[in-house]
Amino acid sequence: MVAVFCGVAGVQPQSETVWRQAVKYNVPRIAFINKMDRVGADFFRAVQTIKERLLARPVCVQLPIGAEDQFKGVIDLIKQKAIVYNDETGVTFEIQEIPDEYKDQVKKYRDALIEAAAEANDELMGKYLEGHELSEEEITKGIRKLTIETKIIPITCGTAFKNKGIQPLLDVVVNFLPSPLDVPAVKGFNPKTGDEVERKADDNEPFSALAFKIMTDPYVGKLTFLEFTQEY
Repeated sequence: MVAVFCGVAGVQPQSETVWRQAVKYNVPRIAFINKMDRVGADFFRAVQTIKERLLARPVCVQLPIGAEDQFKGVIDLIKQKAIVYNDETGVTFEIQEIPDEYKDQVKKYRDALIEAAAEANDELMGKYLEGHELSEEEITKGIRKLTIETKIIPITCGTAFKNKGIQPLLDVVVNFLPSPLDVPAVKGFNPKTGDEVERKADDNEPFSALAFKIMTDPYVGKLTFLEFTQEY
């Protein structure tokens, strides 16, 4: 799940409702702090509301470059590069070195990111405690493992309306959120017997689906929307 929060208001009541559902069903999550170009946008305050109101453990994998009408792009804390947008539509961008005025801030949050990644397994923790630098691949693997286990929430940012920060967000989705093979089998009930059954992400499994919405269309008739446990 990609949880979208307002960069101005942070966590809002409806966000809490959806979040409780995600916690109940143990859904791996990342967070996107949106509307960073809005007046009053404050990335760090929004992150703090995630920690305080949702009782989650946010871990920043990106930082914003500027805010409000000065929002220009994001800083990738793993690659240690700045992604700067060249226009108001977010179509073109450049990969640049981190501006000097952000280097202290980047060090602080990257250290926290590496510390979190090291918790993924004993090998990474041992390397971290011995003072060795973790590679980009090791940091990514560590954060991915903890995200799938719902122990941390990777934090990204941008402005969806102007398409800024969306490309890096998609990279974070690929890098940290699970594939069907990374999560347990889906449990449900046999509608004929009432017995609990489970379906693995395997093409050889029997057909199963969740009917999550029913509606009536005057031209088509009754429609049932299904969510499949595997692709067909």
